[in-house]
Amino acid sequence: MPLIKLEFEQLEILKEKEKWKLFFILTTEHPADNEKMIITTFPDPYIRLKSNQNNLISFKPVGVGTDGLLAFRREMPENKIINTRLYLRHSHQATRDLGETLQNIKTELGADGFDIASDILGTANPALVIAKKAMPLIGGILKKIKDRDFGFVSMDETFGDEFSTARSLNRENNFSTGDAKIKWNWSIQ
Repeated sequence: MPLIKLEFEQLEILKEKEKWKLFFILTTEHPADNEKMIITTFPDPYIRLKSNQNNLISFKPVGVGTDGLLAFRREMPENKIINTRLYLRHSHQATRDLGETLQNIKTELGADGFDIASDILGTANPALVIAKKAMPLIGGILKKIKDRDFGFVSMDETFGDEFSTARSLNRENNFSTGDAKIKWNWSIQ
């Protein structure tokens, strides 16, 4: 099976404030077990966005053949469909331990939160393995975290015929609150 890769290219905050401490929480399907999902948080500690950046950060360097911020890399699912959700948060804390965030989610899920693993999604980011049936609980758990919630965006993808002519496709959407916009790229390797 070929590998699929999700990269973030650009994030724009659509609010007046211009100083942010941002981090992502990503959920996606487990690469080897259809009854499980993966939750990961990154970067650690967070993205510090200052006023001179005009609420815009580009993760992709200038130049030919450059890559953006790698969210994950894994084998293509057999059905060629991947379900992925991305949550954006602004930390109110001076420092942020994203491993602690995963541990708190695991504690809240109880028996539906399994192990925290590394390198499960082709990155060094720690990831929590959870039961797929526990996914509806994630939104409520995230509300308990005392950070500003920018909502979520669906990055679901069906790797159809459009990928036969282009190995990489750009996507963009606003987060559910309308307060931020992200551009991302799905590619097949």
